[in-house]
Amino acid sequence: MTATPHPGATGRPRGLLHPTGPVLDCDIAVLGSGMGGATLAYALRGTGARVLVVERGDFLPREWQNWSAPAVFTAGRYRNAEPWYDARTGRFFSPGVHYYVGGNTKVFGATLPRFREADFGPLEHAEGVSRGWPFPYGALEPHYARAERLYRVHGTRSADPTDPWRSGDYPWPAVPHEPAVAALAESLRDQGLTPFALPTGIDLRTDGTCLRCASCDGFPCLVQAKSDADVCALRPALASGNVSLLTRATVTRLVTGASGRRVTEALARYEGRELRIRADRFVLACGAVNTAALLLRSEPGSLRTGPVRATGLANGSGQAGRNYLVHNSTFLMAVDPRRTSDVVFQKTLGVNDWYLGDGPHGPLGNIQALGKLRTPSARGLWPRTPRPLLAAATRHSIDLYLTSEDLPVPENRVTVGPGGRIEVHWRPVNVPPHRELARRTAQMMRRAGFPLIRTRRMGIAVNSHQCGTAVAGDDPAASVVGPGCKAHELDNLWIADSSWFPSSAAVNPALTIAANALRIAPEVAGLPAESSAYGINAADAAPATRAADAAGGGPGDGGTAGP
Repeated sequence: MTATPHPGATGRPRGLLHPTGPVLDCDIAVLGSGMGGATLAYALRGTGARVLVVERGDFLPREWQNWSAPAVFTAGRYRNAEPWYDARTGRFFSPGVHYYVGGNTKVFGATLPRFREADFGPLEHAEGVSRGWPFPYGALEPHYARAERLYRVHGTRSADPTDPWRSGDYPWPAVPHEPAVAALAESLRDQGLTPFALPTGIDLRTDGTCLRCASCDGFPCLVQAKSDADVCALRPALASGNVSLLTRATVTRLVTGASGRRVTEALARYEGRELRIRADRFVLACGAVNTAALLLRSEPGSLRTGPVRATGLANGSGQAGRNYLVHNSTFLMAVDPRRTSDVVFQKTLGVNDWYLGDGPHGPLGNIQALGKLRTPSARGLWPRTPRPLLAAATRHSIDLYLTSEDLPVPENRVTVGPGGRIEVHWRPVNVPPHRELARRTAQMMRRAGFPLIRTRRMGIAVNSHQCGTAVAGDDPAASVVGPGCKAHELDNLWIADSSWFPSSAAVNPALTIAANALRIAPEVAGLPAESSAYGINAADAAPATRAADAAGGGPGDGGTAGP
C-alpha cells in the first residue's frame, strides 16, 4: 500500500493509514467497519492477505460526554450521519446511524441474540410471508458460537422458550437482574410467562471493566466494556499486522473492468481529493442503506440476468435497494407511582412467549428491557410532555422495547436522488401484529403492578436494524447475491452487512451479521471453508477469567487501547 502511518493521537492502534498518493493497493478491500466489516477483518487476520478496512468516519472520541445523557440524547453529540430524504413525506430526517469506527455498535444496547431457527424458513404472518433463507440455521450455528466467544456474550442456555438448538453453552453466565427487574420477572412467571436473561455482550469477566452503569444502551462506553465491533474485533485485527484501516474516507463509486465481471477499484473522497482503492476482492459492509446506495451509484455491469433493465452495479435482477426492512418497534414506559425504581442496569430481561404467535394474529415479536429511561432520553420520545412530569415518571418506571417483524415488499426501497442524496421509500408493513404485541405487553405490565402505561411507536428515523436491500438467494433473477453473499454478476464482490438478509426476524441483527461474516470469510480469502487460518481458532475459545485470557489469548485482548 502506498501510504505512511497515520499521525494519530497517542493510544491509537497500529495499522492506521494516511495515504500520500492518489492510489491505495491491497488484496481485500472491506468497505465499512461496523459489525460485518470489523468481524470479517478479524476473521481475515493471519491469512497473509493485505486487508484494508475503509471507514467514512473516525474513532468516536473517549470523553466525559460519553456518559452524559444531555450530551448524547438532547444535544445529539454523536449523531453524525447526513440527512436522508423521506420520499413519502417529501421531508429530510436524521437517520439513526453513526459513522464511526465500529459503526452503530459504538452506541448499541449490546443485546446479542441468535435468530430463531424458524426465522430461517418461510414464516406466515398476518400480512404476508417472511422469506426463507438460502441456507438453514444449522449452517450458521457454529459461526454463532464463534461470534458469541468473540463478542463476550453472557446468557443462559434454553432459558428462552424460543431458543434455537446450540452446540454448546454461552461462553459466560447471564447478567443477573437487579432487584426491581428480578421482581418483575417473578411477576411474569406468576402470569404463566417465561422471562429470560437477555444475551448480552459486555465485559463482566473476572476483573472485567464493565461497571453495569446506567450509561450503556444508546451511549458510547467510556471504559470500552461494551462488546462493540471496534474493541472486540477490529483492534485485534489491526494488531495482527496484515490488516490496515483508513478512516475519514467516503467511497462514492465502484468501477468495473471491461468485462463487467470484476470490480477493479473503489473511488473515495479523502481529505478533499479523490482516492482510488484497488484490490483483488471487495466486500461491502456499509449498512443496508449505504451499501444499496453505493451499488446504485456505481457503473452498471455488462451482464443482465433478470427481466428488468436496471441501473447500478450487481443489479441485473432489479432488486438492489428494494425490500428495505426495518423492525416495527415501540417504546413502552410502565409506571407505578407507589414505588421508586432504583434500577441502574435495566437491560437484562426478555420475553418471547408470543414470538411465534398463538392465534389469528400470527407471530407477534420480541419484548426486551431498555436501558433505563431518564428525562433526556424520554424527552426525545415524548417531546411535548413537561420535563417535571417526565422526570417523575422515569423515577417510577420500568421501560421496555417491543420489536415485531416487518415484511419485504419491493416498494419499500432505497434510491439515489438529486445530488446523490439517499432517498428512503418506506411504509410500515405487518402493523396489526405489532399493535397486538403492544396491547398484550401493556396488559402484562398492568398485571405486574404498573397501572400507568405510555407507548411511542417508532418511525422512519429509527433504523439501526435496517436490512434487506441486496437480498440473498439461489435465483440470480430474483436476488442480488448468492447464498455465500457473493454478487451473482460479479466474481470478486461480497456483502457482509445485513443488506443480504431475506427477512429481518424480530430480534436484534448484530450477532447474525457477525456470524455470517465468519461464515463467508474463507471464500473471501480464497481458503477452504474448514481452514484454520481464519476466524476464531482454538486459542480464542472464551475463558472465564482474565487470568485465563492471559494464558489463552481470549477475545478482546489487544483491543483495549483507546483512540
